[in-house]
Amino acid sequence: MIIAETKRLILRTLELEDIGSIMSIWGDEEVMKYSGGAGTRERELGALRFYLKLQEEKGYSPYAVIMKETHEMVGVCGFNPPDGEYIELMYHFAKKYWGNGLASESSSACIEYSRNSLKAEKLAAYTDPENIASQNVLLKSGFVCMGSKHHGGSGKEELYFEMPL
Repeated sequence: MIIAETKRLILRTLELEDIGSIMSIWGDEEVMKYSGGAGTRERELGALRFYLKLQEEKGYSPYAVIMKETHEMVGVCGFNPPDGEYIELMYHFAKKYWGNGLASESSSACIEYSRNSLKAEKLAAYTDPENIASQNVLLKSGFVCMGSKHHGGSGKEELYFEMPL
């Protein structure tokens, strides 16, 4: 199911068949440097199943980010379940697509989707304090840094951002 389109991208719900593309993202040590490290195929298949169930039950999840021009899955952008009271925006992109504005473009599409389709008051986001590129994406998207906060997923202190919807 397509949840959003931008000038360059299609965002659609994930499918089990996406595991190969997901491994080029979540299985890449450099891509996942600030997000707990690269996952094994088994772990990421479990995560994919979790996200498929989350989408079915809650109406949101991370989404496959597809380049319109090539039909290639280049990243994942969407929502994690709340770590606290608010749905968490998240994104990861294959390294060869870094620096092209795709994280900002897909994040904006997800923010718009959350405003129009989800019943959330705010969005939250976390970044590792050393991940300056991710912080810039969040600030450009309209998030405000609220300081440091423990993140249940990573188990460590991260910068915490919020955006009212």
